[in-house]
Amino acid sequence: MKNTAVRNEVLVGIDPREQSVPALAWAVDEAVRRRLSLRLVMAVPPLPGGQHIDTPWRRTMLRAQGEDALSEAVATVRALHAKVPLTTELLDGMPSAVLCQKAAQAQMIVVGSRRLTRPEELFSAGSVAVPVSAQADCPVVVVREPEHAGERHPHLVVGVDGSESSRAAVEFAVEEAALHGAALRAVWVWRRPVVSFGDEAAGLEERRRILSETVAGWADKYPDVQITHEVLRGHPVEQLALASVSALVVVVGRQGRGGYSGMRLGSVVHGLLHRAECPVITVPESRHG
Repeated sequence: MKNTAVRNEVLVGIDPREQSVPALAWAVDEAVRRRLSLRLVMAVPPLPGGQHIDTPWRRTMLRAQGEDALSEAVATVRALHAKVPLTTELLDGMPSAVLCQKAAQAQMIVVGSRRLTRPEELFSAGSVAVPVSAQADCPVVVVREPEHAGERHPHLVVGVDGSESSRAAVEFAVEEAALHGAALRAVWVWRRPVVSFGDEAAGLEERRRILSETVAGWADKYPDVQITHEVLRGHPVEQLALASVSALVVVVGRQGRGGYSGMRLGSVVHGLLHRAECPVITVPESRHG
């Protein structure tokens, strides 16, 4: 069933252990540019090990810490922009699950990145960036610490591979570039096969054709956005991470509807979340439910 919820918010996940000022700044800027409200969500995960005599006290303490984190985040938001519409929520549940549940009313979710190891992503209650990027049904922005800035020629990078999810990523990236007054660089990274059974020159030309078709038409719809496109050779994670060094943001598509979040996210996007030098936006195949 198609989701008909009104998406009128930028949703931000708040971490009580490490407030991400760059993530809050990104979310405030995006809410202002898109004329959306901002919702700060703090989730209190269940206590491990079942019920104990001190469980009520421990939960009260965790909720108090959550309230303090929300208050601190509100103060940061107000220092950045005094008038952006703002609400807060303190909820019970695993942070990633809570954010995915709230995604129905969001145009995007913004979270910080603590660069967890793979075991931490699997078993830690603090694992948020990877599972939310894999499962939320709206674009997810992961803002690294610290975020670089100051490019003389601001541009976004979007990864293209011919899939429906990469087409959705291009649509979002062009829109985002227009909002930021930035150029857009569309990149297809072709990984050289170990054993080649065909004409590599023809394969390269075919990818250039599909890439050109994928971005065709957007220049007419967004005439103020300078759009370039190119096919690169090499490992997709390495090439996109290299492109991220000078980019405002890297936009990539996400495929799949099941399985462990890391598998669902895809190895390229998963690797990029760990290696990119700028925020990464993951776009699902269908952005509107």
